[in-house]
Amino acid sequence: MNQKSNLKVTFLGTGTSTGVPVVACDCNVCRSNDHRDHRLRTSVMVQIKGHNYIIDCGPDFRYQMIREKVEDISAIIFTHGHRDHIAGLDDVRAFNYVLNKTVDVYASEEVMNSIRREFPYIFTEKRFFGAPQLNFHIIDNNKFRVDDVEITPIEVLHHKLKVFGFRIKNFSYVTDASYISEEEKQKIKGSDILVINALRKSKHISHFSLQEAIDIIKEIKPRKAYITHLSHFIGLHKSIEQNLPENIFLAYDGLRVEMDTAD
Repeated sequence: MNQKSNLKVTFLGTGTSTGVPVVACDCNVCRSNDHRDHRLRTSVMVQIKGHNYIIDCGPDFRYQMIREKVEDISAIIFTHGHRDHIAGLDDVRAFNYVLNKTVDVYASEEVMNSIRREFPYIFTEKRFFGAPQLNFHIIDNNKFRVDDVEITPIEVLHHKLKVFGFRIKNFSYVTDASYISEEEKQKIKGSDILVINALRKSKHISHFSLQEAIDIIKEIKPRKAYITHLSHFIGLHKSIEQNLPENIFLAYDGLRVEMDTAD
């Protein structure tokens, strides 16, 4: 008999690489007083069975952890090696100090190379005092386990760069994508909740447009879908969301989504 286990997703950030508001911009989105239009760099926290799994830790990671009052993390899982997704890795050392623990990190070999370039002091033969203490695990496009949770990578293209989305039980998360093959779409189908990126309304070389994201959602048919990695070009949250299909929503920073999943 299957048992139900609660899975909770917290959107730590839902913005593109610049964040929103954008520095020096005075457009109506950047000047908005609606908190849903204020977007830190994209990341989510998946909570299941008392564990907190972080997908990507960008330059806003420290503040995101403080805002959500996160007291422990079990692992960080990386989608790709761009700075808006890895730049907060140094702030993991706070968990090292306070909890006296080493944090597990899961990343592809390509992402590991990016981390080595950005944080060479983590990898010195003689440990640099103050460097974050991390256990690195190399992943590829095959299922892997973190604790007793099975995670399925979903390989997508960010223009020509291979990026991993992830499926955890009936939750699928895809960011920084402009193309998903039919084979990889099959991994997503049957998801209860799908999170997918859309940078703006118009077409973009390395991200889905809003309509492209909607078309994929309609093809995959999740119960609910949330759109993330949004730029200020998307428009005001309130204006855009009221015109979306009834099961599609714009994600926003701090949004929490819960679902029951069968073990």
